[in-house]
Amino acid sequence: MAVDELQAIIQRCQILEEADFKGEDFNLFQVAGQKCLEDGYAAQLLEVIQNEKNKVIIKNMGWNLISPLVRCIFMYKQDDDKREHCLRILDQLAQLCNPKELFLGLLEQIEQTSGEQVCQTVMLLLQPLQTVLLKLQNKKAYSVGLSLAMIMNQLTPLPVPYTKQQIQEDKLGLCQCCNAVVDFAKPFVNEVVKNMEKSSEYNDMELKEELIKFCMQSLKYPLLTAQLEQLEGIEEHPFRHFATEIMVNAVEMNSSVCTTIEGQVLVDLCSTISSEISTVFLIHNLNLIFFSRTEESVLSKGLDLFESCLLRMEDNSLLHQYLEFRDFINVPQDLVKIMTLCPMEHMRKKSLNILQLFINKFDTEGKYTLFRCLLKTSNHAAELFVFLFQKECGNIWFTGHHLISLLDLVLSLPEGAETDLLQNSDRIMASLNLLRYLVIKDCESDNQTGVWTTLGKIEQNFLKPLRVGLNMSKAHYEAEIKNKKENRKEAHSSNTVCSVTVSGEKMPAMTTGMQLQVLHSALFTFDLIESVLARVEELIEVKTKAVMDENS
Repeated sequence: MAVDELQAIIQRCQILEEADFKGEDFNLFQVAGQKCLEDGYAAQLLEVIQNEKNKVIIKNMGWNLISPLVRCIFMYKQDDDKREHCLRILDQLAQLCNPKELFLGLLEQIEQTSGEQVCQTVMLLLQPLQTVLLKLQNKKAYSVGLSLAMIMNQLTPLPVPYTKQQIQEDKLGLCQCCNAVVDFAKPFVNEVVKNMEKSSEYNDMELKEELIKFCMQSLKYPLLTAQLEQLEGIEEHPFRHFATEIMVNAVEMNSSVCTTIEGQVLVDLCSTISSEISTVFLIHNLNLIFFSRTEESVLSKGLDLFESCLLRMEDNSLLHQYLEFRDFINVPQDLVKIMTLCPMEHMRKKSLNILQLFINKFDTEGKYTLFRCLLKTSNHAAELFVFLFQKECGNIWFTGHHLISLLDLVLSLPEGAETDLLQNSDRIMASLNLLRYLVIKDCESDNQTGVWTTLGKIEQNFLKPLRVGLNMSKAHYEAEIKNKKENRKEAHSSNTVCSVTVSGEKMPAMTTGMQLQVLHSALFTFDLIESVLARVEELIEVKTKAVMDENS
């Protein structure tokens, strides 16, 4: 009988010192204990484990029962007494076993589970695993991090419920499991927060870093693809609750960031989560979580989240000192990339609107600093500068030497007259429009912006090279058109296929007729630039002459 075999092993080991236990004793105990479980003698096994005389034996050998114990728990029905006995055995093992050995046994069991049993196994073992981790003295941070990483690694392959029906059914138990995992992590978060409150120089960063990693990983899975909107008929949305807890934990532990926030700006996660999170924390993680990805659904969620955050802030409320954080520069640069490189037009427009919102939230010096950075790193910031300048015109940071410093970046050609005007046409048009606006709004006699003081420099570095570049580019493209037409006549056909290079980019093979269309389109762009340039030159001449007439 299985119980008799187990009692024989127990009696043999009771007379031995702990150091005298041999490998054979461990094997015999495991085999006898497993047989008791499989034959339905869980109640008798529980009595053996609870017996104070067997405390040392269970401490050293009990962890070997984890694997058969888990199998038996899943084998019995919920209302079966044998299942209840097995659950009590699991609880006793968590209390009595060597923490290090049991920790490895529990992790091994989680690692070996798969398919439909992943969530069930994780939820079953979270409580004993938490109990063991709280007992560990050495390598606690490493062990907590390893546990969370192992759990998330097992959950990640599972599909995230999205529809109302899927969330309500929670077929694999993922919704319930995610919230159980965040509850599992809570005591360790509390430990970090408590230690941080005790000392402003909290040096044990390992546990904090492991928990922050878990929070970041959770934002990628399951929250990145989860449906977070409030659903009718679901009183407490599991993923909304999970997201709330994750963000609260992250913000609580990230005090080095949060304490820099004056009048901390708090927002709803994607306008759906009831818990408030800090804008600064969000900006610190936008690139990591969202903007480093290319999928439309992910980018869209990132943009929605950022927009929701910004709409809850007052204009001019962000101090320019925030730009000392690298992420506050990275995020607008990421938005510019989406504006210019994203194939979806609605995403490009949305990123432009959000970038305008973001800039508006800074104080005037912040706007100025941000523009200096964007103008140095982006060919498309000039258009945005034109838009903003019309709102900020007259402010000290957008007049005089401050404005001139920005204009030096805007009203310039990267390679002088040899600049590729076609490739830089958007920037050039925006720059000309800005200069036209300044000349119209600011009379030379007033010179409030200071633009008239630096007009000679603008003409030398921008207008004259642009005029020369236009003449060169138009002559080159007109010669190309003439050459193509002559070649077409010689070939007696407009269907000859060949290639053409535009703005340094070799275009796909095209017929001569198609090439001529491309070349004519380039000429049209040059004519457009030239017409605005001529208008700017005319305005400058008229304004200058008017001042001269007044002085004469």
